[in-house]
Amino acid sequence: MALIVGARTFDRLFAGVRFDEIDGDILFVYAKDEGTAAQIEDEFALHISIIASKILERKVNIVMVLPRQLVS
Repeated sequence: MALIVGARTFDRLFAGVRFDEIDGDILFVYAKDEGTAAQIEDEFALHISIIASKILERKVNIVMVLPRQLVS
C-alpha cells in the first residue's frame, strides 16, 4: 500500500490500521477514527481488496473499514 499511496499518506492513514478478519468475501479493517476509516474506504478499498485477494489466495469483494471505537 505504501507504494500505491506514497509514504506521507501511508503514515497518516494506515498507521495503526488493523486488518482484523475475513467473513466470506468481506475483509474487516479497523482504523484509528471515523474520518480515517471513511477516507481509507472511499479512496483505497479497491486497492486493499486486490492486495488482500492475492495475499489470502481467495476473493475479497468488500473491504469494510470501521473506526476502532466500534470494537468492543
